[in-house]
Amino acid sequence: MEEEWLKVFDDTRRQIGVATRKEVHEKGLWHETFHCWIVSEEEVPVIYLQKRSPRKKDYPNLLDITAAGHLLSTENVKDGVREMEEEIGINVTIEDLTYLGILHYEMINGNLLDKEFAHTYLYKKTINEEAFLLQEEEVVGIVSATIDDFYALWNGTKETIEVRGFELNDKGEREEIQRVVDKADFAPHPLSYYVILIELLQENIS
Repeated sequence: MEEEWLKVFDDTRRQIGVATRKEVHEKGLWHETFHCWIVSEEEVPVIYLQKRSPRKKDYPNLLDITAAGHLLSTENVKDGVREMEEEIGINVTIEDLTYLGILHYEMINGNLLDKEFAHTYLYKKTINEEAFLLQEEEVVGIVSATIDDFYALWNGTKETIEVRGFELNDKGEREEIQRVVDKADFAPHPLSYYVILIELLQENIS
């Protein structure tokens, strides 16, 4: 597999060069990512979450951002929209999304040091389960929670919330799921990430 090259930055977001993805995570170099959270347009909005593949090296089987990925050294921010179709089969343009801004944060997982400038977007759209076409090596399920429950989990007023949706079994077949989750079921973005994210979502969801 060809090595991915990423732009790297100092902590003021000034580009200082490029490095391989492996080097970026070994040395804890700041780099850019694309994040998109999909929230339905229903009267009671839900937020869609991906379930990461068990084959993922980092954070396998955990719930995470609806679609996200690294921006390559040859890409600009708008190119990140490709992650939507690649990971979950939803074809959109950057003009369909609402830009929420850059959320910067650090995550540590063993020897993986992840320092991200995350260009974060919102896509307001009600999507039927059948429309999600998953890139199985990356994503094995899509679930949703009410946006109010999502807020409550991360602001600490609820310890657990209910999610429902589908995941792929070992044969690649869809199975309906409904279960109770807590913060430990999510990829370990720092709490500060969720606090800022919730503020931005509240400002942009009527």
